[in-house]
Amino acid sequence: MRKPLLILLCLPMIGFGQQTYVPDNNFEAYLENNGMGNGIANDDYVTTANINSLTILNVTALNIFDLTGIEDFTSLTSLSCGNNQLISLDIITNTALTHLWCDNNQLTSLNLNSNINLVDLYCEFNQLTSLDVSNNTSLYDLRCSNNLLTSIDVSNNASLYDFYCTDNQLVSLDISNNTALTELECSQNQQVLM
Repeated sequence: MRKPLLILLCLPMIGFGQQTYVPDNNFEAYLENNGMGNGIANDDYVTTANINSLTILNVTALNIFDLTGIEDFTSLTSLSCGNNQLISLDIITNTALTHLWCDNNQLTSLNLNSNINLVDLYCEFNQLTSLDVSNNTSLYDLRCSNNLLTSIDVSNNASLYDFYCTDNQLVSLDISNNTALTELECSQNQQVLM
């Protein structure tokens, strides 16, 4: 009697590695078009190995609504994502960030607690109601104008050189610890008292 022959077909997954979920079509298209994708357009995934060593990313004005996937850009030091349609931005795992430009979006909050290396932060023209920069002690240039801020504490930001906070709802501003400050713009607030 002949025994049945069992053939096991194993397809190697060479080149498929770990994938990063990128649900925004415009964000994924940018990554695919710039050699950071997985070679499959509009499948909501890119190859993680193609993005996790990238240090600079500029996705300004690409009509992006969702930057999900940015968390796997773990080596990122500079992120420009201004002039999009973002309502949230999760950069908790992007601890190497030194420059963040997320202006002209629709952000209502921004968690910067793990971004202790930030030097430049441009978050103007959003809908931020609060902004905690207490862990960002290396901050040199802070631009948070045209938001809905009622207060901001910059007492831990002794390196602050440029500070723009116009067109908010600030009623007071303590800059007594900011001895390096050379440029301050705080007009168009609620009678700012310093």
